[in-house]
Amino acid sequence: MMGDPYNDGYMEEEEEWDREGLLDPAWEKQQKKTFTAWCNSHLRKAGTGIENIEEDFRNGLKLMLLLEVISGEQLPKPDRGKMRFHKIANVNKALDFIASKGVKLVSIGAEEIVDGNAKMTLGMIWTIILRFAIQDITVEEMTAKEGLLLWCQRKTAPYKNVNVQNFHLSFKDGLAFCALIHRHRPELIDYNNLSKDNPLENLNTAFDIAEKHLDIPRMLDPEDMVNSAKPDERSVMAYVSSYYHAFSGAQQAETAANRICKVLKVNQENERLMEEYERLASDLLEWIRKTKPWLENRTTDNTLPGTRNKLDEFRDYRRKHKPPKLEDKAKLENSFNTLQTRLRLSNRPAYLPTEGKMVSDIANAWKGLEHAEKGFEEWLLSELQRLERLDHLAQKFRHKCEIHEEWSAGKEEMLQSGDFKRCRLNELKAMKKKHEAFESDLAAHQDRVEQIAAIAQELNALDYHDVATVNTRCQRICDQWDRLGQLTVKRREGLEEAERILERIDQLHLEFAKRAAPFNNWMDGAKEDLLDMFIVHTTEEVQGLIDAHEQFKATLGEADKEYSTIVSLAQEVVRLGQQFGLTPPDNPYTTLHAQDITNKWSEVRDLVPRRDQTLQQEMMRQQNNERLRRQFAAKANVVGQWVETQLDAVASIGVQMRGSLEDQLKKLQAFDKAIIGYKPNIDELERYNQEVQEAMIFENRYTQYTMETLRVGWEQLLTAVARNINEVENQILTRDSKGISEDQMNEFRMSFNHFDKNRTRRLEAKEFKACLISLGYKIRDDRQGEADFQRIMSIVDPNSSGYVTFDAFLDFMTRETADTDTAEQVMQSFKILAGDKPFITAQILRQELPPDQAEYCIQRMAPYTGRDAVPGALDYMSFSTALYGESDL
Repeated sequence: MMGDPYNDGYMEEEEEWDREGLLDPAWEKQQKKTFTAWCNSHLRKAGTGIENIEEDFRNGLKLMLLLEVISGEQLPKPDRGKMRFHKIANVNKALDFIASKGVKLVSIGAEEIVDGNAKMTLGMIWTIILRFAIQDITVEEMTAKEGLLLWCQRKTAPYKNVNVQNFHLSFKDGLAFCALIHRHRPELIDYNNLSKDNPLENLNTAFDIAEKHLDIPRMLDPEDMVNSAKPDERSVMAYVSSYYHAFSGAQQAETAANRICKVLKVNQENERLMEEYERLASDLLEWIRKTKPWLENRTTDNTLPGTRNKLDEFRDYRRKHKPPKLEDKAKLENSFNTLQTRLRLSNRPAYLPTEGKMVSDIANAWKGLEHAEKGFEEWLLSELQRLERLDHLAQKFRHKCEIHEEWSAGKEEMLQSGDFKRCRLNELKAMKKKHEAFESDLAAHQDRVEQIAAIAQELNALDYHDVATVNTRCQRICDQWDRLGQLTVKRREGLEEAERILERIDQLHLEFAKRAAPFNNWMDGAKEDLLDMFIVHTTEEVQGLIDAHEQFKATLGEADKEYSTIVSLAQEVVRLGQQFGLTPPDNPYTTLHAQDITNKWSEVRDLVPRRDQTLQQEMMRQQNNERLRRQFAAKANVVGQWVETQLDAVASIGVQMRGSLEDQLKKLQAFDKAIIGYKPNIDELERYNQEVQEAMIFENRYTQYTMETLRVGWEQLLTAVARNINEVENQILTRDSKGISEDQMNEFRMSFNHFDKNRTRRLEAKEFKACLISLGYKIRDDRQGEADFQRIMSIVDPNSSGYVTFDAFLDFMTRETADTDTAEQVMQSFKILAGDKPFITAQILRQELPPDQAEYCIQRMAPYTGRDAVPGALDYMSFSTALYGESDL
């Protein structure tokens, strides 16, 4: 039987009820229905029943009644009281009765049954079902669960769409139940109209018929069976056991059928032995009939392989074919004796084989076979010895033929080859020597050809079986020998003629090489000059190239004559090759070919007019470049000088002017206007420069200015004017905001300019320190003085660039000298507005300040957190210190 895919230990007996495990809710539901129906099927015999399996057995009365009905025995008298101990006593009497039947009740106690424990109650009922409904089932030495499963398998075996392997999935489609009913009561169900695709219909059909005709109540719910992934095994087993007991009466008929089958089995075995004897006798007699003529035939095909094959066949007959037949003969006799014994013991008449197949008939046929076999092997060996002697002579013939054919292979093709028409002179001389050696070798092979002919004549005289092949091969060798002699003479004549022609061609090749090499070198130099990628910058340089080219053209006439002479030498070589059917060899004295010379000479002639055109175009280009240089230089010299003048003028404004800052600003603005008005000259120069760049002109001897230097100067001029205007405007703003006098401003500017030696408008740290000292600022020459100076540098150079601009210098100096507002002054002003309170409100700010400034303060003031704060109070003190960078705003 196949194993259950859902339970590897499927057929193992259940030793105990799992007290702690949880029962699948679907299975618990199925078990309740099935076990209730099973109990009622027995309790109805006593005129009673149950409705709720866990409630109706709690007092133990119906449980004891159920055991009396299914066992047919009387249990002890029950206690009729309704107290708990009475119920426990009754349940214990029932459990003791179950245990007395050899059933181990592990983990099931009377208290759980009395308490209505569904799991324990179902376990107890299942134990009763196993003991009284399943345990006594016996089928072919298998009992209980295994026997019930085997019974189901045996009964449903003829039904191809039923395969009972377990008590859950195998019964899910209902066909197994229908098959069990149909096997025992075929008139109750039309099995052929059932389908595996209608499990619900199948289950209802089986359950209805079982209830109506077999008195088996419905213990299973078809919907639960179909909808469960795996139906409850115990429920199915309980229901199937009812089928087994319902059909147990049919077992008597089955026993009778087995007895008949046993008798028929003996008869069938006897008939099988008779048929086997007849078959073996027929096969053996037929084999003897076919083999005997083969042994009686004492002729061969007159060949050594054929005779050896016949000997091999005889040995196969003795080793492979005859021994099995001898065994068949012995088996036949044993089968005959065994059959007669079986018939005698079973009171049946003796067996008489058909005519001609008696044991004696077979023995006589076997003697005839051995008589034909006698002397067959000696005759074969004698014939084999004779053919081996003849075959040795044939092998000698073939061996000599093979040696000759191997030697002559390719010789005709070699002699007919025109290879000497495609080689060099030195190779041809080597071929002549090689041919002379071949003629000597050919004369030496004359004796072998005569031996081959003599052996062929002897094989003809001895009537060799394959004499036709021998004669054909011998004739082919003799005919080839005659052809080799004729071809040898013809090749010698061809070699001598080719030698004369190649000697003349060799002379022409040498003359060609002597003339072609220098002419080719001359053409290479000419091509190099004509293709030379010259780079010139003046018309004078172009004119020098034109003059040199004219001198070269004057030499072309002599070169053309030399070319004609060289080509005529190559043409003579070709003519000789065509006249005598030779392929002239490559010139061994040079790698140059006539076509190379022709192609190169054609290239030189084509390059001459192209060079003329290129030089003329370059002359025109250089003339145009000269015009562009002069045009750009004339404009650049004017613009460059103007830019330099303006740069000097702008640089001197801040240094040399003694007027007011407003005068400096006006003068700088006038400069700015003049520079903007000069912009069209720069644009015109850019157009000239673009033309120069497009013409690829990189040098201009007419000016020192380049467009790049002019652009840099122009940008410096614009930047210098804009920076100076910005600086003057900032100085005016600083002066006015901090109340610095014009004299103070001039003093600061003069001091700064004095120490700005490089006119960079910035001071290095040392220069700045000297400037401060010159203005009366005291900086001690010690560590404290250095610390003070570094603090000053952090103010004027916060980015640590190492330089101090005039604006930073001015800002520092005005801090030191001007009367400026402080955080304390601003804080005091806010205190006045707030009425001497440490806080101020948004309402006061909006009343006293312009709207935008009031909102600025409200958004940035932190809430006041003092004890005297009022709602919406703002901290003006931290705001005032933040305005001057003393805290975060």
